[in-house]
Amino acid sequence: MMSEFIRNVKATVQIRVQMNGSDPSCVSMKSDRSMELPPGLQEHNKLNFGSLNKLQISESPEPICVSAPIQKKILDIRPDPKCAEVFKTFRSNLQKKFQCLYEVTSNERNPTLLNEIYTELYITESESGEISNEHEVRQIETQSRRTTTEETPIKCNDIFKPLPEQDKHIRSVLTKGVAGIGKTVSVQKFILDWAEEKENQDVHLIFPLPFREINLMKNKTLSLLDLLHLFFPETKEMEIFSDKYKVLFIFDGLDECRLSLDFHSSVRLCDVSESTSVDVMLTNLIKGNLFPSSHIWITSRPAAADLIPSECVDRVTEVRGFSDPQKEEYFRKRISDESLSDQIISHLKSSRSLYIMCHIPVFCWISVTVLERMMSEAERREIPKTLTEMYTHFLIIQTNIKHQKDYEKKVKDEDMIFKLGKLAFEQLVKGNLIFYDEDLRDCGIDVSEASVYSGLCTQIFREEFGLYQGKVYSFIHLSIQEHLAALYVLYSFLYKTDLLNECLPSKYANEFTCDTISDLHQRAVDKSLQSKNGHLDLFLRFLLGLSLESNQKLLQDLLKHKEKISWSKEKTVEYIKTRIEINLKPDKSINLFHSLNELGDQSLVNEVQKYIQSGNLSNKKLSSSQWSAVVFILLTSEQLDVFDLRKYTNRHFNKDHMTSDEVLQKLLPVVEASRSADLTHCELSEKSCSGLTSVLTSKSSCLRELNLSVNNLRDSGVKLLCDVLKSPNCKLEKLWLLCCDVTDEGCAALASALISNTHLRDLNLSRNDNLRDSGVKLICDGLKNPNCKLEKLELSCCDVTDEGCAALASALISNTHLRDLDLSENNLRDSGVKLICDVLKNPNCKLEKLKLYDCDVTDEGCAALASALRSNTHLRDLNLSGNDLSDSGKKLLSDLKEDSHYKLDTLRI
Repeated sequence: MMSEFIRNVKATVQIRVQMNGSDPSCVSMKSDRSMELPPGLQEHNKLNFGSLNKLQISESPEPICVSAPIQKKILDIRPDPKCAEVFKTFRSNLQKKFQCLYEVTSNERNPTLLNEIYTELYITESESGEISNEHEVRQIETQSRRTTTEETPIKCNDIFKPLPEQDKHIRSVLTKGVAGIGKTVSVQKFILDWAEEKENQDVHLIFPLPFREINLMKNKTLSLLDLLHLFFPETKEMEIFSDKYKVLFIFDGLDECRLSLDFHSSVRLCDVSESTSVDVMLTNLIKGNLFPSSHIWITSRPAAADLIPSECVDRVTEVRGFSDPQKEEYFRKRISDESLSDQIISHLKSSRSLYIMCHIPVFCWISVTVLERMMSEAERREIPKTLTEMYTHFLIIQTNIKHQKDYEKKVKDEDMIFKLGKLAFEQLVKGNLIFYDEDLRDCGIDVSEASVYSGLCTQIFREEFGLYQGKVYSFIHLSIQEHLAALYVLYSFLYKTDLLNECLPSKYANEFTCDTISDLHQRAVDKSLQSKNGHLDLFLRFLLGLSLESNQKLLQDLLKHKEKISWSKEKTVEYIKTRIEINLKPDKSINLFHSLNELGDQSLVNEVQKYIQSGNLSNKKLSSSQWSAVVFILLTSEQLDVFDLRKYTNRHFNKDHMTSDEVLQKLLPVVEASRSADLTHCELSEKSCSGLTSVLTSKSSCLRELNLSVNNLRDSGVKLLCDVLKSPNCKLEKLWLLCCDVTDEGCAALASALISNTHLRDLNLSRNDNLRDSGVKLICDGLKNPNCKLEKLELSCCDVTDEGCAALASALISNTHLRDLDLSENNLRDSGVKLICDVLKNPNCKLEKLKLYDCDVTDEGCAALASALRSNTHLRDLNLSGNDLSDSGKKLLSDLKEDSHYKLDTLRI
């Protein structure tokens, strides 16, 4: 009887699971306390099986585990007494590993808990294919100038959740961002919140597999099952690959990958127990051939992000680091003394180059380490104002900390710094951030010494034991590596070794011999300018800054170089100015201005500052280098939002003045860095449209709104702009061309552009008197195309009649995006309004705002509008001001307020 009763109980459980569509779980027949369920399933199963948990059945003392694929309706039940405990252990292990901001070594007595200082980072959705290969400090400087009003931020815990307007399943996410921007910390926070049961409890298992550790498996052959058992031994008792679990793989640091990831290989792997090379395993997992129900999250520096084909990624996000408010939040969380935090924030804001770098969380940490100590000391010293000073103080602080530790005294500071510097420089040349035993040996470091170095400078050079217990080495951040590399190159030169010539050869390498520090500086400047992606930019700044006597004094106790460094600062400064004068690309000249700043030279900047403040650059005869200085000042001033050309031009020209076209050409880099450009009333010609094409097609362009109204563009200029609008790189969202003498020819070009452009949302063609019905018809051809995403179209005062209204009516039926239409000050009359009203009755019309100001509408038109509004549920704003309406016509509309179908929020009559 008892065995029959148990069978009935099993059948009941099976039926309830089938009816409720519950995810599988481990269900104890003893008590609730004895069965901790897999994450996300506790509440679900208390509802389904709560009554059964109270049953005490002596013939079945072990827990019963319900397990089967989610897709199946009937679930198997089999005993699995270790299920709950294994999940608990797995979750606990991840919590311990990720609860501290930096991995704890035996020498760190007071580790920083992540939850205590975590500050939400600014993450936004990005487009696949937008990969920059420029130096990451350049990218930070570009991002610091971006405004974020047009973007929707994404919290790290929502990385797999579609945005409100999106309707898609997200299996794989690629998150890119420069070194130290917070990618790994975001991953860490995601895992910790999951392990602490705070977020993403629909995920049952998370497997963090950093590429720096997977690299250690490079030459091994094993299956995915073997790999997970190796990294996570407790999973040997789990059914990892059962569809009953939602599994997430996190591959952090794609840029650190040393595997050959060939996504075009025909080798197809589908069996999780089949052994193969790790690179084949990973590519098949990411492509979805292997374990397709799993989710994938990959992080990468931008330069390596294109290693993953776009078809393998459902969402691309970008970590932008800290916004300005987040910077302050971080400092206030990190520094308990409010007065001190105010001082530090104020000091960093006073130096634009330092404040820009604070977008990188690691730099915020470096700044706190240095400034908190220096500003709280009784005897104040000179507070760092440049990057070189900040990093030099940081190096000194870290080496002083090691004197407080119980390490062998035989390791001298100078030997340690030189060996780390050698590693830093040689790996910088190779482009490596992560090092392994063979890399250390190649640089003359005994692997047995590595742990000593890591112990001495845990916050400069790290030795890590990964999940697989293999050793991995790295500098805390690329900028620290660059600082040490510059220090090594400088001091090696003092010992008569020209490393720049030996390790960075070029066709110019042997043109002159470096005899002095000034010669070394010239060679470094040239090497930096020859680098297409600017990978030596920050290295150059550090090399110049470290040569200053003030920084040499800071280092004199650390590096015992007996000879005094003598060189001509003026010679280096003049050489840099000559390089700026030759009309370099903006990003190149900007780095040279930052380099002058490291040398304490502001002469060029101070020279042109007064011209900028005067508000008129067009009547000043500025040299090429002075114009570069103007651009540098504007780009490194407060965050750019709207660029207004009229601030820098004089509308009353004479033959000695620059034209607005010429001034705009000089300031194009500023336009590119601005979100909105107001170029109205500047007497610009089609020449400016030609210049703007480079801005609009730049991948790094921030420009989203362009106002060219009241200029002499004509159709020829509009055509140039339309050619750019067709470019996939053009992200312009708003284009205003009021009073630009646009005719049919320009409208035809615009129509063609609207068909291929998916970004433009707002087009204003008002007050182009020669546009007329023929031009409107051409625009409507573009509106009808499904690729057109235009939401707002303004055609006021364009001599439109009912013929143009007929074309618009046809377009509004097929276009479901247009929300705002302005037809004010046109000869529409009642006949034209009636045509628009017929469309308003159509359910496909989503128009929300309609302006019919001064359109010769009478009571007859009001009647048509009243009829349309009874069936239209979308229109919210109607403007009929300036029309000849009688009281009866107005009453037709005002009476609608009593109608249940009335949806208008605003009615102007």
